[in-house]
Amino acid sequence: MNKKGILLVNLGSPQSTNVKDVKAYLDEFLMDERVIDYPWILRALLVKGIILNTRPKKSAEAYRSVWTDKGSPLIVTTELLKQKLQQLTTYPVEIGMRYAEPSIENGMKKLVEQGVNQIVLFPLYPQYAMSTTESVVLKAEDVRKRKFPEIQVKYVQPFYKDKRYIKSLAESIQEKLTEEYDALLFSYHGVPERHIYKTDPTKTCNLNDCCSRTNNPSHFFCYRHQCFETTNQVIQQLNLPREKVIVSFQSRLGKDKWIEPYTDVTLEQLPSKGVKKLAVVCPAFVSDCLETLEEIAMEGKDIFLENGGEHFEYIPCLNANDAWVEVIHDLCKEKLNEFYLI
Repeated sequence: MNKKGILLVNLGSPQSTNVKDVKAYLDEFLMDERVIDYPWILRALLVKGIILNTRPKKSAEAYRSVWTDKGSPLIVTTELLKQKLQQLTTYPVEIGMRYAEPSIENGMKKLVEQGVNQIVLFPLYPQYAMSTTESVVLKAEDVRKRKFPEIQVKYVQPFYKDKRYIKSLAESIQEKLTEEYDALLFSYHGVPERHIYKTDPTKTCNLNDCCSRTNNPSHFFCYRHQCFETTNQVIQQLNLPREKVIVSFQSRLGKDKWIEPYTDVTLEQLPSKGVKKLAVVCPAFVSDCLETLEEIAMEGKDIFLENGGEHFEYIPCLNANDAWVEVIHDLCKEKLNEFYLI
């Protein structure tokens, strides 16, 4: 007899702010070939030979600035998300992280122990990218084949323009957004330009006008297009003045060319362009984490104010917002129903 369950998968976090734990997390994260997509030997030289000898201490300090009494904000929020979703469904719900614990394998194991053999796995990333959605799916498939070959897994697809998601995102922005702002900045996590080219099945991407074309088959895999589409959908939902909306990309690593414009540079330049009151939202993330709380709400705010800005408002992620939990429930339910078609 078949029994269904739900596995929510987020990025992950160090087990603590101890330098050793942060180093172990960075090792697993950065050695993922879909995060740093160099040949293994070059990736190992860069990560193990350079980054892990210089970055963990600084990263540990950054994590300490956002850590809560209950632990990592990302883990705490995802746990709360699980609890709220469990109240809406009779199917067992567990969580897993792409990196560190609780792992995807751990989440699958917990479901299997409850008799589940049909899992809907929900990567908690609105937009598709090889370093996020693709990495989660490939990791989950590897775990399934090695550890749980008897189970079936269906994956919730990127939901960057799903009307229900857009409505919940737009409403959460509107709740925090006052009329007294000069610009609303949508800051998405950046990716190297080569990632966009690698995921383009048509091999025609030019990182420019193709993002705005209609019915382009590349769009299903194009992170850049999906970020702009999410922004456009929110603009329409809230009837925002387009001239007040800006898109940028944060968190670049290394000297490779990443998709532009860069968030830190944008924050530095905006005051000189007359933007004194700024609101910032980060729709590549559904849960607040180091990249939103420390990089944007703290460092980003400092950059903006130090360069002449007067007011900076960070708008939190959806986190465990009730409307967002309803969206997750609906998207999972649709996938759960697909099992009946087998």
